[in-house]
Amino acid sequence: MYLRHTKIRKNGKEHTYWLLVRSVRYGNRVRQEVVASLGKLDARGRRRARAYADRITGRRLEPSLFEPIDTEGAAIAKVRLKRVELERSRRFGDVFLGLAVWHALQLDDAFARLLPEGREDVPWSSLAAALAICRLCMPSSELSLAEDLYRQTALDNLLGIPVEKINDDRLYRALDRILPHKAAIERHLKGRIGELFGIDYDLLLYDVTSTYFEGLMESNPQAHRGHSRDHRPDCKQVCIALVVTRDGIPLAHEVFDGNRVDVTTVRTVVETIEQRFGKANRVWVMDRGMASEANLAWLRAGGRRYVIGAVRSTLRRFEQKLVESKDWQQIRDDIEVKLCPEGEETYILCRSKTRKAKDEAIAARFVDRLRERLVSLRQRLAKAKRPVDRDRVNQQIGRMLARHSRAAKAFTVSVRTSETLASGIELLVRENGAWAKWTERSAGCYLLRSNVRDWTEEELWRTYIQLTEAEAAFRIYKTDLSIRPVWHQREDRVRAHIFVCFLAYAMWKTLEQWLVRSGLGNSPRKILDELAKVQSADIVLPTEDDQLIRLRCVVRPDEAQAHILSRLGVELPRRLCIPKAVVEVAM
Repeated sequence: MYLRHTKIRKNGKEHTYWLLVRSVRYGNRVRQEVVASLGKLDARGRRRARAYADRITGRRLEPSLFEPIDTEGAAIAKVRLKRVELERSRRFGDVFLGLAVWHALQLDDAFARLLPEGREDVPWSSLAAALAICRLCMPSSELSLAEDLYRQTALDNLLGIPVEKINDDRLYRALDRILPHKAAIERHLKGRIGELFGIDYDLLLYDVTSTYFEGLMESNPQAHRGHSRDHRPDCKQVCIALVVTRDGIPLAHEVFDGNRVDVTTVRTVVETIEQRFGKANRVWVMDRGMASEANLAWLRAGGRRYVIGAVRSTLRRFEQKLVESKDWQQIRDDIEVKLCPEGEETYILCRSKTRKAKDEAIAARFVDRLRERLVSLRQRLAKAKRPVDRDRVNQQIGRMLARHSRAAKAFTVSVRTSETLASGIELLVRENGAWAKWTERSAGCYLLRSNVRDWTEEELWRTYIQLTEAEAAFRIYKTDLSIRPVWHQREDRVRAHIFVCFLAYAMWKTLEQWLVRSGLGNSPRKILDELAKVQSADIVLPTEDDQLIRLRCVVRPDEAQAHILSRLGVELPRRLCIPKAVVEVAM
């Protein structure tokens, strides 16, 4: 999404209207859709937005941070205009909004309760806020935050942590302090987000992804090479299991060894959720990577309900039902489903016209590539001038079939002795008609299985499709919150890094819900990037009596930014208090 403005001339005056638009693809064409018209709110609209913001945030930032502007009885000083300077320009708007979300989730109170102040110079709860807010607004490593990013923001004013107090050692120790409270914070977030937006936790989406490391990771026993979702098989990794609601609201996460197979994580995650949040009448939604008979039997034995994708091979059992034209229900323009009850479970056959075309194109591409290589090998054997080692030919065929495994069954390949060819052997390639027939018949089809018996086939299908929320969560983790690559070497620091990303994701989804309810779409990154342009700065005014007056002000938002803030019900302060030490140095 992005901002766009249009100008309209009316009654001799030119009016500028700001729109929040997004690009949507329809077939081969891309069109712009208006998400929100950022028109000026009237007094009633502003009061309603302000009331909603107050309800979300619960309270304003500490009044001592802001300096009231009182024009009555103010002293008058003569300023040398030619010597006026502007210093300490910092990004303010995005971190201010991030801190408002932190307060909305009451994470300041939760961490203050879990990490009471002691003899440390900087409260650990404030450092936790700095880590999460910076991960949300400008994701980077803790080292980069300490060396460069923190001083670019107004967080020293907002959190009360001077720039000189932020260093990598202190941030790493903050990671060590917050990690033991992971379970308590997850319980807190469940209650708070549910209270804010009325979120239901009756349906839980569960999926696993991976994130990779830079370095040897010799001191982290969880770091292993495994199936990389990041296409980095050369790097060690860990696996992250994430549980979210139907709206993508995070509930909990766990970190597993990098070579852990998805199907082996189900029991651990389900038991952890039940121990932490209680055993309720939930429905678990998982993809087919979790679908083993042992897992499903264990879920049923515990009275747990599920909707899960069946492994592809199970589809063979329903080949006859695929070709039958009866009992199919059209639930969308390109989606048909059919219920097939079997014992304790119900299987849901699904077929999609759009997916059928895609599957056929993929299969054709792999078949054509393998056919081309087999034909090339046969021609080389036919043109050879001397005998060829039969074992080497078999090895080449094996490599071809392994490289094109999706089309390996499309052909029957054999090698036989030939007396007419100089190579001494001949390659025979026959197309497998049964495989081609099954591929055509099953293209665009997939199978779900569930032990929920009181739902319709449409409800079961729509429930499974919501698993895309978990996949979207991983995209946000990796793209918008930059969880990868991980540079930490110790296991506990890696877990703490992932925990901070989890906090930032919870803040992301909270802000997204706020934006949706304010008519600002569902793109927190666009809003944060736009408000990051609102900065704070120090205005230094030298007087004629050789004194320096220093005012720390917030730049006035431009028209588009003002419309966004108005919709959110957020009012930026005009002036910030300057720490006493800074004033004394200036004087």
